Amino acid sequence: MIDLRSDTVTQPTEAMLDAMQSATFGDDSRDGDATVQKLEALGAGCTGKQAAVFVPSGTMSNLVSLLAHADRGGEVLVEGTSHILAAELGGVGNVAAMFYRGLPGRRGAMNADALREHIRPRINRNQLGTALVWMETTHNAAGGAVLPLAHMAEVQALARDNEVPVHIDGARIFNAAAALGVSAAEVAKYSDSVSFCVSKGLSAPVGSLICGTHEFTERARGFRRMVGGNLRQAGPIAAAAIVALENMVERLPEDHRTAKQLAAGLHAIDASIVDAATVETNLVRVSVRASGRKAADWSAEMKQRGVLVSPCATWDLRFVTHRHIGDAEVDHALSAFADLWKSK
Repeated sequence: MIDLRSDTVTQPTEAMLDAMQSATFGDDSRDGDATVQKLEALGAGCTGKQAAVFVPSGTMSNLVSLLAHADRGGEVLVEGTSHILAAELGGVGNVAAMFYRGLPGRRGAMNADALREHIRPRINRNQLGTALVWMETTHNAAGGAVLPLAHMAEVQALARDNEVPVHIDGARIFNAAAALGVSAAEVAKYSDSVSFCVSKGLSAPVGSLICGTHEFTERARGFRRMVGGNLRQAGPIAAAAIVALENMVERLPEDHRTAKQLAAGLHAIDASIVDAATVETNLVRVSVRASGRKAADWSAEMKQRGVLVSPCATWDLRFVTHRHIGDAEVDHALSAFADLWKSK
């Protein structure tokens, strides 16, 4: 089965498994664990931040970041199709007890004029103050689009003018950096804090890091405990994450290449399916509307042909390339898709 549902389906490498076997077993939630501490220092260094805290998942990293910045209350300004609004079960309101305003955007980049209109430094008798400005890169719903650095700088400047912190949901920040030809720290510098996943594309089995100042990450540790994210003998999974950061980042452009190869092949089947020029990283979002069959039906029929792909909207499918997807797998997926398209 060729699995193109997500880059979270990657399996750990042999080097990761070896590192897990020799990892320390300290209690991270009590006295700390040496392997986790090494990972956190590495994550902070990769993003140019002072410190980092290891958490079990990307969704938890986003929730804890919300809490650590603003506790409860205040408004989060975020591009309207962002992951925290679309796919995290309302944690921003249900758990963090914060309000949000989804701003219009283009390819995941919020409209700067809308941000300028709605940002405000503090609560007054008529309006709720802005607690946090939120960016996401790469942007999932925008098909893995990368926020331009000039846009991120503009957002940061507007936030600073109003004394509002900025967080980057950088679940795939290393993909964004690779597409831009810069370091992850160059992307992260436009924020007060950033979170990223080691299980997306980097092949570690589990985990995310939240990076920021010493004060911010200490607050994050408290909220990590509040939401049930404290880890005990976390050394083995941290060991795999260290290998991911040290060995797997440099190969990400290969995933971008196979994604563009896939997009070009789909575009050749029918131009309405995808504009290959918009594919920047390892996500390919395609439309099957012209076929007259919904994405869920396409997903089921592709599975029968040995290809797993996720519906992400009524008429849209999302293909995600990763280290287990090479030219042969792309060719097989394209052949299966072409056969189905002919039968529409």
